[in-house]
Amino acid sequence: MQVTRYLEAKPYEAVEHYDMRCLRLQGKEATQTDTIWIGLSHLLPGGHTSLKDAVVEKIYIVVAGEVTVETLTETVTLHYLDSCRLAPGEARALVNRTNDQATILLAMPT
Repeated sequence: MQVTRYLEAKPYEAVEHYDMRCLRLQGKEATQTDTIWIGLSHLLPGGHTSLKDAVVEKIYIVVAGEVTVETLTETVTLHYLDSCRLAPGEARALVNRTNDQATILLAMPT
């Protein structure tokens, strides 16, 4: 078993993520995983990402606050424990349009 304590989780830099603090909870440099990695991102008010795609699918789960997810064809605001899946190649932007911090959990294939 490999445990990552939240208070000991290491931050990582994500390209084109603004006013966001990202922590690696599982996978990559945090633990050995075979198929996925898990990250936790804190979005400050106004925090956002660029509209970009990835070659793998992504799953987001909001664990605090609210996060707006924008794609080329739709926009949806996710609240506590709402989730969404983005297909490989589907461009997305994340935005915190509130005055409160928001937190989102990310699961992606390795």
